[in-house]
Amino acid sequence: MAAPAAQRTRRFTAWRRFAAPLAILVLWQILASAGLISARTMSSPITIAHSFYTLTVSGELLHHLLVSLARVGVGLAIGVSAGVVFALIAGLSKAGEDTVDSTLQMVRTLPHLALVPLFILWFGIGEVPKIALIALGAAFPIYLNLFSGIRGVDTKILEAAKTLGLSRIELITHVILPGALPSALVGLRYSLGVAWLSLVVAEQINASSGIGYLVMTARDFLRTDIIFVGLIIYAVLGLLADQLVRALERRVLVWRPSFVKD
Repeated sequence: MAAPAAQRTRRFTAWRRFAAPLAILVLWQILASAGLISARTMSSPITIAHSFYTLTVSGELLHHLLVSLARVGVGLAIGVSAGVVFALIAGLSKAGEDTVDSTLQMVRTLPHLALVPLFILWFGIGEVPKIALIALGAAFPIYLNLFSGIRGVDTKILEAAKTLGLSRIELITHVILPGALPSALVGLRYSLGVAWLSLVVAEQINASSGIGYLVMTARDFLRTDIIFVGLIIYAVLGLLADQLVRALERRVLVWRPSFVKD
């Protein structure tokens, strides 16, 4: 009897998590139907759902989505790779830290929007400045977290590994990097979030396709329904990317006590 009761409790808890969002949607629709919310200010959920369906059936949404995914994928791969390389250089050597850390910290504080004119001058108005902007934003979270993880490895573990006769390469590959992996995965989650935010800015640079372009065009025609469709797509993609990394965490960090199932 205890098992079915526990299952009912879990199902009730799962539904309870959706109660507040559903209540907000219902209230939103009621206010919009009553005319208390202007359609030019905020379209109703039903109108947004209809626009989503129309864009999906026409294939327009899929086209823009694939373009945005390609931009994020390439930019994220470049940014994360660069962040990992710089974190290894700075984290594993004091000389490496002195060489790259101060420069990266200064660049990190520069706002994305301030760099857009320079990127256009340097790379033109094609795909390169968009991908460069995403890569730049994605590089710093993984760099900071991996660097912190490397430097945060317990010195007692390092001393114990040295007493066992591990070489420096073995120490790095078998002790330091596995110990820094949790921090690196946290950095990857942040990088994914920043990559999507950077995409919003990047797709304002003379874009002719992409979710950002779809939103900007809808703004010009006061189509708040399509704007909300784009925002929902951004939110869902960000959530899915975060869940993917969390699933990866559960798989590769199974040795950590917090990931051991009861």
